[in-house]
Amino acid sequence: MTQQDDWTADRAKALLRAMFDAAVAAADPARVLAAHLPEAPRGRCIVLGAGKSAAAMAAAVEAAWPDVDLSGVVVTRHGHAVPTRRITVREASHPVPDAASEAAAHEILAAAQAAGPDDLVLALISGGGSALMAAARPPLTLADKIAVNRLLLRSGLTIEDMNRIRRRLSLVKGGGLARAVAPARLVTLAISDVPGDDPAAIASGPTVADPTAGDDLAPLVARLGEDLPEAVRALLLAPPPPPLPDMQSDYRLIATPQMSLLAAAEVARAAGVTPLLLGDALEGEAAQLGIAMAGMARATARHATPTAPPAVLLSGGETTVTIGQAAPGRGGRNTEFLLSLALTLRGLPGTFALAADTDGIDGTEDAAGAVIGPDLRARAAECGLDPQASLDAHDSWTLFQATGSLIRTGPTLTNVNDFRAVLVTGRAG
Repeated sequence: MTQQDDWTADRAKALLRAMFDAAVAAADPARVLAAHLPEAPRGRCIVLGAGKSAAAMAAAVEAAWPDVDLSGVVVTRHGHAVPTRRITVREASHPVPDAASEAAAHEILAAAQAAGPDDLVLALISGGGSALMAAARPPLTLADKIAVNRLLLRSGLTIEDMNRIRRRLSLVKGGGLARAVAPARLVTLAISDVPGDDPAAIASGPTVADPTAGDDLAPLVARLGEDLPEAVRALLLAPPPPPLPDMQSDYRLIATPQMSLLAAAEVARAAGVTPLLLGDALEGEAAQLGIAMAGMARATARHATPTAPPAVLLSGGETTVTIGQAAPGRGGRNTEFLLSLALTLRGLPGTFALAADTDGIDGTEDAAGAVIGPDLRARAAECGLDPQASLDAHDSWTLFQATGSLIRTGPTLTNVNDFRAVLVTGRAG
């Protein structure tokens, strides 16, 4: 027996979408950046940056400082550019770098090296900057960088381990941009897309010293296997470079996953729903997290533990999908999470969920994520699809496309990583 009050599927899904929209809005540079700017300089300000939000951040700087002498260059993902008047915007490939990524990195480094001691350099850093601003350490080539990035994306490594490798291979990551800027004053404005909001991990830390510069990377090299290019392997196994000296910089986080979760929680409370924040840095395999959160949702529905419905379980962070050797289908970590969640819930009445990437693109597909209800398995069957087979083939996008469950926002021009909400509307007996 269920007691679902007056919750309809449309009402539940509308609330989930309102929470997601609030989470994205809380990280919109046009809304939040100006409050974090330093005092406007009297002289020249050089704006440099990389990431999915770099162009939107640059436009926000121009709007906030109409009378400041601004110049500089930022690079963002193809399709994420916005008009600017004084700051040059370049576009490049993500998640795998391309020739445009390399050209943008060298253009940014040249602008940084031209900064004088009386200049202010404003660095605008957001998620995606690792691929978008790619300058390889000699003797590596762009082809080496592309190969290792593709290998990392299918490796199942955590984002922390990926960044340890990326910093070691780059001229610009791990403080490389800060070294080029010296002796000018440097202020970094950053949007976090990483667990723990670690500045060294956001876009692989171009303006902060690499805290792992002396680490032995042999275990990671072994995990990446024989497909690792030989030049990359040699550089990662070589004696590590000496630690960089401490670099004094002014680093400001203007948006974080936690801020976005708190904004979503306020929307839930206004609707009479109790929000439970499970953390902004959940990691691990997407399918395994789906199983775990299904268990929490079932406890909420059946035992009012840890709180009574209506309640919503909110979480952020970045999961992984380990593909293995089989050719994958179409999907991203958020849709994979949702499919695993739905299979584990087995149609639990009154339970709905939304999972999406706040940048508007889940993996490499054209959707941010999806929203589901207890009827998902029945809808999939009507389309002739087996949810378990779709999960096994990492083909979640295809199933959600067929059932009309995908969420398409287009580029949101920000990125505070994944947003997950599981809504339990009533008790289930």
